[in-house]
Amino acid sequence: MTQEVLLKVSNIDVFHGTFQALWDVSLEVRQGEMVALIGANTAGKSTLLNTISGLLHPAKGQIEFEGKDITKSESHEIVESGITQVPEGRGIFPEMSVVDNLIIGSYGGRARYKKDEQLKRVYQHFPILEGRKKQTAKTLSGGEQQMLVIGRGLMADPKLMLLDEMSLGLAPIIVNELFKALKEIRETGITILFVEQNVRRTLQEADRAYILETGRVTLSGATAQLREEEQVKKAYFGI
Repeated sequence: MTQEVLLKVSNIDVFHGTFQALWDVSLEVRQGEMVALIGANTAGKSTLLNTISGLLHPAKGQIEFEGKDITKSESHEIVESGITQVPEGRGIFPEMSVVDNLIIGSYGGRARYKKDEQLKRVYQHFPILEGRKKQTAKTLSGGEQQMLVIGRGLMADPKLMLLDEMSLGLAPIIVNELFKALKEIRETGITILFVEQNVRRTLQEADRAYILETGRVTLSGATAQLREEEQVKKAYFGI
């Protein structure tokens, strides 16, 4: 049975001032999928996530979430609708405790009433955070800080999570833990759209992927098929 389309981006153009960052970009994310955005730096991947989450607004095109037009919605409205973004660079509150960093993620009206329930879920996915909940966030390792910001995103009780460069600068063993956690999060019913530089790993973990080059989608499909594409082999695997 075909999964329901949760997010639909249709023919959007996005500008940073006078510079056009995205050109006629379209994509779909279905309920329960793990979908990846692949591309070089400056390809437009983060811009696309920021546009979906309302930090930027397209000059042309439409974005729909659960069939509702959110093209012109503000970020807080989009979070309330069920989309949360875990940005690149972590962005923790270093002087605050781990648990207070997490609770900040539940300040939206819908999530506030589920704060305790969501906190338990975060600790199930990342037990190390529960053991260190009273520590200041700056004392955590880089991998633990990444777990913290993913956990903070979960506190918003999302239907769709947007993750930007989750594994950047982390050791392979930590990356393995994070991808394991993503699979567990996905199994709870949360849909995932993520940006990742590690193309080989991405094409193993995601169901489908979109490849962006200079602000345009140049290729998309199931990851099993993309792994066999000559364009992908040449550009990303050196084959």
